[in-house]
Amino acid sequence: MLSLLPLAQVYAYTKPADMRKSFSGLVGIVEQELGQQVEAGGLFLFFNRRHNSVKVLFFTGDGLAIFYRRLERGTFELPQAAANAAGASAAGVEIQRSELALILEGIELSSVKRRKRWRRELALA
Repeated sequence: MLSLLPLAQVYAYTKPADMRKSFSGLVGIVEQELGQQVEAGGLFLFFNRRHNSVKVLFFTGDGLAIFYRRLERGTFELPQAAANAAGASAAGVEIQRSELALILEGIELSSVKRRKRWRRELALA
């Protein structure tokens, strides 16, 4: 399983990705279409057209790693960008780490009810 840093941001690429792409191709999508830097420590999700495969690209501190999962039955749910979400772009959306776990487990995001919690807002530098 992926061990995530508490402050690691998770970005989902919402367009269908070519699952033949490897490190260089996925880094190109992250930098050109999502406008992010892989070395910043985030996790980047890429889904295929049928939504039965996902690749997670992340920087380990001294190199890149890819986690790849393919389902034999069923599909992954793509997160939907809120209309004016702060982390939303034309090609991607920022999601919470808890949503990543739900997506990988096959839980429908719209059926999850979140209770109110206090959350410390991080100041952007």
